[in-house]
Amino acid sequence: MTKTPQPPKNKTLPTHTHTTVLGFGALNLDRIYYVDRIVRPDEEGFISSTENHPGGSAANTIVGLSRLGTATGYIGKVAGDESGRILLDDLSSEGVDTTSVSITNNQNDRSGECLIMVDGRGDRGILVDPGVNDTISTADVDMNQINSAALIHMTSFVCRNSDTSFETQKHVAARTTADISLDPGTLYAELGMEALMEFISRARVVLPSDHELQLMTGCEDVHEGASMLIDAGAQWVAVKMGADGCYVTNGSIQKQIPAQKVVVVDTTGAGDAFNAGFIYGMLQGKTIVTCALMGNITASIKITKRGARSGLPHRDQLDAAITGL
Repeated sequence: MTKTPQPPKNKTLPTHTHTTVLGFGALNLDRIYYVDRIVRPDEEGFISSTENHPGGSAANTIVGLSRLGTATGYIGKVAGDESGRILLDDLSSEGVDTTSVSITNNQNDRSGECLIMVDGRGDRGILVDPGVNDTISTADVDMNQINSAALIHMTSFVCRNSDTSFETQKHVAARTTADISLDPGTLYAELGMEALMEFISRARVVLPSDHELQLMTGCEDVHEGASMLIDAGAQWVAVKMGADGCYVTNGSIQKQIPAQKVVVVDTTGAGDAFNAGFIYGMLQGKTIVTCALMGNITASIKITKRGARSGLPHRDQLDAAITGL
């Protein structure tokens, strides 16, 4: 196990009366291929059908929150191409404020895209073309708008073409008066805790998968890895564990909540759906355990439908599912 130097805890982040949640992460058009199997090197498979869906981890969570009745906005970048228009139109149709999404008009610019393979069990493999996602600079963000929000939900950029967007996120995290939630994804988790301290030390909640937690902390034990994030300054940690549900802690409470039993159609965006349900509960002042339950239920509803967003529930659907327990 690798330990990371830890800054002093900061458990006195400001309390906000605002309701807006801003997403800050990649915007991608998901080109989904439904296949008989996710191929390995030198193997062949077959495509049964294809679909295009707007995606991006933070964007999926923001759409989920918007459907649950939360005021939402987005910080990101697209090119002036067809994919970019689809991404912006979809966010707007979901009630998300897109005024802080930058649009580039250079002829060779491309909006982000993901090629996603989904097999008959709902498992997936992903290839990413970041496009202009990696080029968000501090000039592209409005700190006044950011500081007026209740929470900034941050997710990873690919950082293949440039670290500019990652550095801009760190700039925002260090200066904003809004709360922060972080879903590191594999891309940021691979950087390790030390590279993510600007986020972790100020995080209202960190939302990794169990695999991402291990990558971040170097620790195979979920309980110990989550405790490392708490010791580094995070107020809450919610670890997504797929079919095993989730594990949550705030330093004093430690609890694993089992997943809901449903027929799985497509796990694409399941973690993003969990984030939406969890953050929705958190904004309502629910306990960490209740937030975890709401996250599990939101994810369970989502994975019964194809695509990252089509199964995201509306507030009455989530309320009914919670009432039925």
